[in-house]
Amino acid sequence: MIRRRPARLLLGLALVLAWGRAGVGVAADAPGDPERGKAVFAARQCVRCHAPRGQPSVGPVVEELRRPQGAYELAGRFWNHAPAMFTTLRSEGVAWPEIEPGEMADLMAYLQADLARDPAPDLFQGQVLLVRKGCLKCHRYRGEGGNVSEELTQYNPGYQSPVAWASAVWKHAPRMAEEARRMGVTYPRFTGREMGDLVGLLRSTAKSP
Repeated sequence: MIRRRPARLLLGLALVLAWGRAGVGVAADAPGDPERGKAVFAARQCVRCHAPRGQPSVGPVVEELRRPQGAYELAGRFWNHAPAMFTTLRSEGVAWPEIEPGEMADLMAYLQADLARDPAPDLFQGQVLLVRKGCLKCHRYRGEGGNVSEELTQYNPGYQSPVAWASAVWKHAPRMAEEARRMGVTYPRFTGREMGDLVGLLRSTAKSP
């Protein structure tokens, strides 16, 4: 259980995590199709910046993106990627590409993300991350924190699926990055198992529907 602290200690870097998983278990997502995911990667113009090895590429080549990884680990990479990608697309007058949940499942399969590769969440580390990453700058957790967005313990079906989580991150991270810039705070980054630990905490404490 997180001890109550003065509000000023809970205000850190801005991170708006508006979605989570309720309940104890993780819902089984329908398996994605790597070939359809490859088509999504092309259709959303990801290859403009992530070309195959040997071709000019603004960002990491596609072969570096496609590697065995956890599903929540990949969601963290999506989160990290949002500010730079959003800035680049806006400068070019290109809209942020929309990816529906079914397409996200396929894309994650193409990028070799698998929930089985995520370690079991460490709930203590999830508590640490909740404060360290600045989630409570905007959100409340058990009544403590900011008032910009919702209480993180309220039920949200997005917590029940890594695909739904990744879809929500992809859809909303650009707006969050812009809000962080407006507020003058550093946009947080997630590495390795951190996203899974944080989501695990939120799932374990979310209210039932």
